[in-house]
Amino acid sequence: MNTTYLLLGSNIGDSKTNLIQAAHFIATEIGEIEKSSSIYSTKAWGNTDQADFLNQILIVNTKVDAFDMMDRILGIEKKMGRIRSVKNAPRVIDIDILFYNNEIINTKDLIIPHPLMQERKFVLIPLNEVSPHFIHPVLNKNTGQILSSCKDELTVNKI
Repeated sequence: MNTTYLLLGSNIGDSKTNLIQAAHFIATEIGEIEKSSSIYSTKAWGNTDQADFLNQILIVNTKVDAFDMMDRILGIEKKMGRIRSVKNAPRVIDIDILFYNNEIINTKDLIIPHPLMQERKFVLIPLNEVSPHFIHPVLNKNTGQILSSCKDELTVNKI
């Protein structure tokens, strides 16, 4: 069994319902959700001229390998109405793989751990809630240490 950490985000439509629906699809198509963080609200990161995002971390136990999981995630996003246009555009759902076990994967189509997570409090705060002692396999620091050194100034609010 493999353990993966997923970040869900939404800022189009009923974002809370979108997160719930995505979690349902993940449980059905990828694996059992072991733990989920609270839901957090934050301003958009990158392209800031859009609605606030709701984000949540899921820890999922899966038999699916990382590449097949990425394909399934893209399928879930498409099924939920995600249209990929410009980078950091508003979206019904965004599902990112943060970690897959302690593996380091760096291919054209898949990079794990997520390469920018250490720069984003909207990732680190819910991740710290569910797994403060997880050691990032590249940075060799736990989630709490990474969060304490994060320079992101966006406010992240638990809802």
